[in-house]
Amino acid sequence: MHRQRRVAAPGRALRWGAVLAAAAACLAMGAAPASAQADDRTLRELADAQGFRIGSGVEAWLIDGEQRYRDTSAAQFNSLTPGNEMKWGSVEPSRGQFNWSGADTIVATAQANGQLVYGHTLVWHSQLPSWFSNGGFSPEEVRTLMTDHIATTAGRYAGDIYAWDVVNEPFNEDGSMRSSIFYDNLGTGYIAEALRAARAADPEAKLYLNDYNIEGINAKSDAMYELARSLLEQGVPLDGIGLQSHLILGQVPADMQQNIQRFADLGLEVTITELDVRIQLPADQAELATQAEDYRKVVTACLNVDGCTGVTIWGITDAHSWIPDTFPGYGAALPYDENYAAKPAYQATHEALGGDPAASRR
Repeated sequence: MHRQRRVAAPGRALRWGAVLAAAAACLAMGAAPASAQADDRTLRELADAQGFRIGSGVEAWLIDGEQRYRDTSAAQFNSLTPGNEMKWGSVEPSRGQFNWSGADTIVATAQANGQLVYGHTLVWHSQLPSWFSNGGFSPEEVRTLMTDHIATTAGRYAGDIYAWDVVNEPFNEDGSMRSSIFYDNLGTGYIAEALRAARAADPEAKLYLNDYNIEGINAKSDAMYELARSLLEQGVPLDGIGLQSHLILGQVPADMQQNIQRFADLGLEVTITELDVRIQLPADQAELATQAEDYRKVVTACLNVDGCTGVTIWGITDAHSWIPDTFPGYGAALPYDENYAAKPAYQATHEALGGDPAASRR
């Protein structure tokens, strides 16, 4: 039996109690059971019962334009992460000219549905506005622009965001620091500066470092562990580590739970921030069954560690997944197929969260 866990900081505008209170109102929105079963609870209901976050990466244009997408995200998930809408290139495409419409849509939707918002992302080497990445700025100018961006973005949503991916993907695969406009101009210290700026902008939000291929114990996750330990020793505000978990079929690291535990032992939260499991197409039933077990393994590994407070799936349906465009020949990575039919991965996630194995709910 999984122990109850508290995941929302006291005093936040979107308290965990509001999430629980809104759950029942969302059940009628696009979540009818496929058939009468003994246990037709949604993922959200099961997660709410444990004080656990089950989230989805979402896109504002789909929330605005597709009713079933909007209804499913409200009924099945108690946390939303903007896929692209809070990235620097989205919110300030031209210097001093801001576009908050997409981010505002997601925040307002979450608030209306009693969901938490996990902010993504403040400092990242990619999807930067060209005026910044190609501006030829001096190190001091880069520092000022970075901290001003954090202050503006995190400050706009202060009190509305559960946690921020403050720095995203700082490492290379071998554990060395990734070359970026931030690292190349400011050195490793840019990470501490970004975290301090985020704390000043929103004192209540949880502050995370986030990266991919750090799900198991390896050179990259060792580097993240040492960075986190060093930052904490220096008194730098750091609350959590995000494991993206863009996985390949059948390749969930055997030591994933052990890895989560060592970060939790530092006193940090851990979140699975961007889970999907890609399959070489076309996917057959055996592969979908393997994928289901991969989802079960990841969710269970998180639930088995008290400090792991949530799992976010990177999308809802295969129709809108980023995988086929980025990894040609691969897809079918999410718990719903292109027609919003629940796949075995959904059922395995449902069971991992405590649902009856005989139940089925779309």
